[in-house]
Amino acid sequence: MTTTLTPIEVAQVGALPDGYTVERGRAEQAEAMHALITASLEEGHLLPRTLDDLRRHAPRFLVLLHGETLVGCAELAPLSGTVAEVRSLVIDAAHRGKRLGPALIASLGATARREQFGTLCAFTHEPTHFVRLGFTIVPHTWLPEKIATDCVGCPKFRTCGQFAVALPLRGHQIGSMTAVRTARRAAQPRTADSSVLVLHR
Repeated sequence: MTTTLTPIEVAQVGALPDGYTVERGRAEQAEAMHALITASLEEGHLLPRTLDDLRRHAPRFLVLLHGETLVGCAELAPLSGTVAEVRSLVIDAAHRGKRLGPALIASLGATARREQFGTLCAFTHEPTHFVRLGFTIVPHTWLPEKIATDCVGCPKFRTCGQFAVALPLRGHQIGSMTAVRTARRAAQPRTADSSVLVLHR
């Protein structure tokens, strides 16, 4: 899908440490993003991205800068008119431990809300980071847009070791207590006559 996000000002939701800023990605930053993603592939949590792919989709990324140096990035990838996915989320190892990842995800969520998406989702080997921000672990089948877009062509389809997590954006601030309580309620066992959690409009 080649949807281009509107060039709007990125919402700075969470407080960042001094010297860090978040901005919309630009094509000329693709090489720095590619180097950062490639350097993190051995950790086993990211899929490889080609340089051409990153140049083409650079405006869909938010990048984290320390001064003028790109030290983090994440893509807001539209899966449909209502669902967007967090992809290629990575923070340079030298800059981890400062809650930069949650701040970047929060900015992605605010940007997705401005773009009128109803759900923000991610597929991850480490769902705890997302659950702490109010996301809920859900069955893969609850995100058919992802299955149709990417999963059916993946060699690990039906044997995927990743967790699907999702957050409804309507009325929720990422990381807020309201979002976290909603995630906890959604994780509780449901009886046969319980209402179904609606993730997006």
